[in-house]
Amino acid sequence: MTVLYYDCFSGISGDMHLGAMIDLGVDPGYLIDQLNKLDLSGYEIKITRDQRKGITGTKVDVILDEKAHDHGHQHDHHPHRNLEDISRIIQDSKLSEAIKDRSIKMFSKLAEAEGKIHNRSMHEVHFHEVGAIDSIVDIVGAAICIESIAPDKIMSSAVELGGGFVKCKHGTFPVPAPATAEILTDIPVKSGAAPYETTTPTGALILACNADEFGPIQDLRISRTAYGIGNREMDIPNVLRVHLAETPKQDNTSPETQKALVMECNIDDMNPEMYGYVMEILFGLGADDVFITPIIMKKARPASKLTVLCSPDKKDAMTEALLTHTTSLGVRSYAVDKTVLEREFTKIRIKYGEVTVKTAIYQGKYLKSKPEYEDCIRLAKEHGIPVQKIYEEISRQVNIDEKG
Repeated sequence: MTVLYYDCFSGISGDMHLGAMIDLGVDPGYLIDQLNKLDLSGYEIKITRDQRKGITGTKVDVILDEKAHDHGHQHDHHPHRNLEDISRIIQDSKLSEAIKDRSIKMFSKLAEAEGKIHNRSMHEVHFHEVGAIDSIVDIVGAAICIESIAPDKIMSSAVELGGGFVKCKHGTFPVPAPATAEILTDIPVKSGAAPYETTTPTGALILACNADEFGPIQDLRISRTAYGIGNREMDIPNVLRVHLAETPKQDNTSPETQKALVMECNIDDMNPEMYGYVMEILFGLGADDVFITPIIMKKARPASKLTVLCSPDKKDAMTEALLTHTTSLGVRSYAVDKTVLEREFTKIRIKYGEVTVKTAIYQGKYLKSKPEYEDCIRLAKEHGIPVQKIYEEISRQVNIDEKG
């Protein structure tokens, strides 16, 4: 199993993360090409080699066009976008569905945190600093890089917050900034290594929405180490260190069991056309699964039961979405155990292009495999052929590989 491990001894920010990912092996050209699929202009990405306290790594700067963005007034002239605006920019792009989902998940988490701080609905929040183009690039860029590396698991150390005070849109606050503190709820943190903010809201968001586990490195074989360079000169190296590692193979391990939450509501008075939109919102918030079951309610009314499977920390966001975007007057929930097979992702090349194949492993044995749906749809659209032909070609190629 491939593990992407974040060693946040000096915190994490969006630009440090991009630098670390490029230093780890993400092709800069690929990152820029993918970002160009967004309908954004007025910026350029500068990638250089730099050092902090003798540690060499990659530094990434998102440079805004001064003509398009008046920095003389700080962030006041950046467009103030809400979650719907940013989601539309992402959804209207030609990025892969996986990148879109990961990006919207991060922005939804931010909206949830900002809404809680300002006592507003997450859909009423207008982003300021993080609504600016440079931060959209940082967050969507993070999703692009993570999908490019495609680790089986993402882990992180405790997160260094720094110290002192930081200037935000609404005033000067002690570190961590309110949004950073809210995003990192239930995540192990530490502070005091530097008298500055070392973890930004964007950096906190990347970890909170993508890390599967927090803790020290244990029983990992590190295959590669990389560094993303920060902007400050401090007493400690202002860098984000990341490791690409492997877990030891275990032949007789049982499937992993995780805690999960089932949330559901019965609906008998909503236009069925709206279900697709509601499901899209729920998946964007990080739902593991969403499904609809036909039921019969009181007075023999035909109805639908909308069910969401998610991690327990998503309960508040899912509750708000269900009560806001459906006609239901209530939501019920209960805890469950979710047993998950170990999964391995490999890429195969067929005559139409490259496809990712997901293989499930049970007690060290390969159990079943299937190609990623989004890859198959993408290739079918690119070549103007039925998606069934893509599946048939994959099956043929897999059979050839097994015989060879």
